[in-house]
Amino acid sequence: MPHPLRWSVLGAALLLGACATVPPSGPSVMVLPGSGKTFDQFRMDDYECRQYASSQLGGATAEQASTQSGLKSAAIGAGVGAVAGALLGGHEGAGEGAAAGLIVGSAAGAGTAQASSYTLQQRYDIAYQQCMYAKGNQVPVEGRFAPRRSEYAPPPPPPGYGR
Repeated sequence: MPHPLRWSVLGAALLLGACATVPPSGPSVMVLPGSGKTFDQFRMDDYECRQYASSQLGGATAEQASTQSGLKSAAIGAGVGAVAGALLGGHEGAGEGAAAGLIVGSAAGAGTAQASSYTLQQRYDIAYQQCMYAKGNQVPVEGRFAPRRSEYAPPPPPPGYGR
């Protein structure tokens, strides 16, 4: 009969795998057709700019970077766990250490994968927006006012003011 720890390791690995998220493989920003552009022209610009943004990242999508980063972290965790298990528990401890390392590595890999995916998505979006803007399309911007550093921002009114 298999060791109970092995079943709990398998269950934990499946649970961690279910928590992974798949990032979008295209732009996550809004761009509108430029004035005087037909929708077909906009679609052609969109296609070309998606290719451009992808090439700026070496052809990798956010999903690919996420997967690669997560797998590397899981493999490193399993290796470190096997070495630690062998040092602490002998030959049989290596397997249990590798399983524990896989769980810890998978958890760390999920966070690393998400961070890699987020950074890559930001870089993709910037390249995509630059391309679409250069082709004469409209890129909405945030309309919030931010005072300059040299300007003095007055403090808020005191509590109870205006009652």
